[in-house]
Amino acid sequence: MVSKMDTKKLILQTIKQKGEVKVADITSRTGFSRAYINRFFQQLREEGAIILLGKANQARYVRATEQAIAGAVGRQNNIRLNLANKDLSEEQVLKRIKQQTSIFRGLTQNVAQILDYALTEMVNNAIEHSQSKTVAVEMTKDTAQMRFAVVDTGVGIFNNIMAKRKLATDIEAVQDLVKGKQTTAPEAHSGEGIFFTSKCADVFTIKSGWKKLIFDNLQNDIFVKDNRLTTGTKVLFSIAIDSPKNLTEIFNAYTSSDTFAFDKTSVKVKLHAMETEFISRSQARRLLSGLEKFSVITLDFAGVNTMGQGFADEVFRVWQARYPDKTIVAENAGENIRLWIDRALNASG
Repeated sequence: MVSKMDTKKLILQTIKQKGEVKVADITSRTGFSRAYINRFFQQLREEGAIILLGKANQARYVRATEQAIAGAVGRQNNIRLNLANKDLSEEQVLKRIKQQTSIFRGLTQNVAQILDYALTEMVNNAIEHSQSKTVAVEMTKDTAQMRFAVVDTGVGIFNNIMAKRKLATDIEAVQDLVKGKQTTAPEAHSGEGIFFTSKCADVFTIKSGWKKLIFDNLQNDIFVKDNRLTTGTKVLFSIAIDSPKNLTEIFNAYTSSDTFAFDKTSVKVKLHAMETEFISRSQARRLLSGLEKFSVITLDFAGVNTMGQGFADEVFRVWQARYPDKTIVAENAGENIRLWIDRALNASG
């Protein structure tokens, strides 16, 4: 009879020999049930010893090292995730795609940054505003294009705009969205996510209800078409692998450049010259784009009236964790703003 410790040892030995292991490999060798063997795989995952790759009959486990993961994912250039919208974060989704596939491998920095921004913005919208119980994410890379889709089964973006802005028809909601920087939750974010994502893409499509809105930057045009009924919202994003687009340049095209004071190693950002309220993660991502090349980033909050938890968390926890060798300094932050900064810093600790 194989003991508990022997079962865990057998799993790790099999990975060492084959590079990966499936649950079926262990059940066939031990005679134990799949449910019983799954307990040991789960324990090893919780211990951080192994990681799951793939789903269903493609599911297999490898050592939780970058080298092992890279070898196992090989040339896996597509993924589909069906996720419960409970305690879900867009950063987790992005991290999972990067861990379980080779989609981001070999991309130019400018295209990778655009995908990071666009995907997290669209997943965040689905998480926070769709009221959907699930969020599906698909991503594919081929020889010419990067594509992703984010799908929810919630209230639908055009229905949401109609309700929040008291509009009569879905076409009025489409028109309202096309104006740019619109939002159905002004207290939660600035509505820049869709606006800037539509500028980043070669083609960006939103399907909801009976309408389909297409931002075609290859033709420099926007189209509205009738659509087969889409429950919730489906967004589709595509960009050429060799695209010359630059996220910072796109942001700068719609924002003032005189708010930044640079030297060789540091940058000071006068936030009041940009806006007086900083609420959303989208604002934070736009603000910080390209600043990772500096060692010290000073944010001057003089004259800033409001900062939201999402903005603070994105700057002082998420971005700082991504670039731990960078220093963010907050100047002239009042007690209301310092509250959210301290909360984000405590969460990161």
